[in-house]
Amino acid sequence: MLYPLLRNSLFMLPPETAHHLSMGGLQLAHSLPFVKNQLAKQFQYNASDLSKTCFGVRFPNPVGLGAGFDKNAAYLNELEMLGFGFVEIGTVTPKPQAGNAQPRLFRIPDQKALINRMGFNNEGLEIIAKRLKERKATTQSNLIIGGNIGKNKVTENADAWKDYCTNFVGLEEVVDYFVVNVSSPNTPGLRELQEKESLRKIFAALQNLNKNNKPILLKMAPDLETSALDDIIALTNEIKIDGLVATNTTIDRSLLNTMNQEKGKKMGAGGLSGQPLLEKSTEVLKYLHKGIAGRIPIIASGGIFTGADAESKINAGASLLQIWTGFIYEGPMIVKNICQHLSAHK
Repeated sequence: MLYPLLRNSLFMLPPETAHHLSMGGLQLAHSLPFVKNQLAKQFQYNASDLSKTCFGVRFPNPVGLGAGFDKNAAYLNELEMLGFGFVEIGTVTPKPQAGNAQPRLFRIPDQKALINRMGFNNEGLEIIAKRLKERKATTQSNLIIGGNIGKNKVTENADAWKDYCTNFVGLEEVVDYFVVNVSSPNTPGLRELQEKESLRKIFAALQNLNKNNKPILLKMAPDLETSALDDIIALTNEIKIDGLVATNTTIDRSLLNTMNQEKGKKMGAGGLSGQPLLEKSTEVLKYLHKGIAGRIPIIASGGIFTGADAESKINAGASLLQIWTGFIYEGPMIVKNICQHLSAHK
């Protein structure tokens, strides 16, 4: 009940400032045992009826946090306290990079949307892997962690597979699954790697390294033509892809209403996320689910705010769910609210 007031205050700040301030507050809360325990009771969904196994990994509940929120694996304890069934870190690149110039994250509150052009800003593989190793050694945690991996901006597409392999080797011991991100609109030329031959090269190289059968998934854009989706479906028959993530953000500004389309133009380039993406991403999900006929699981991402949104994704073929923009607008009760809805409508 208090979150709308807090959100309104945070929305008076620049988005990245609000993010760091709110996560700093959660870190403080987590450091106080009594507060931590009370928040865990408030926000966590502790029943086991929604737990499930996908690509060999047991998830305590199907609601995860998508990549881009905890880029550097800095807030995993705090996010676990809020009840997430899994958290995807990253996007991680081999070398640190600052990302695009600020401002690069914009709110569109009346449509519960965001536009971002962050540009894979992260501290780099070495620091992130070290942080995860230290957490693993010192924390008794069952949180499922996904590693979302990408290429550095300066890496040519012809050599992109090398960056993905470097990330895989560096994170293999500390994440539970990987997601190959070739679908962000904020790294020049990256989406060209969604072409069939480029994907075949990347996944062949990764699976050649994958001696321990770590699940490796592919995340795609919602803006792909049907023919490109067909290529991805065909590729899942040819090489080992353990799952799909549908979808990343969109460059389609027609999803905004007329007034916000003008605002969006002023905000400039970037990926649109939030409520306007729900239907478009669900259509991609349905198409993929029909094409793969249940052979591999799909994580649904895009426009999930409520239990009903989550239910629509599961009905369209999703095995797991990821939220991001919904977390910003709905607040820390979102995981529990979705889980309670799904449990009541099983």
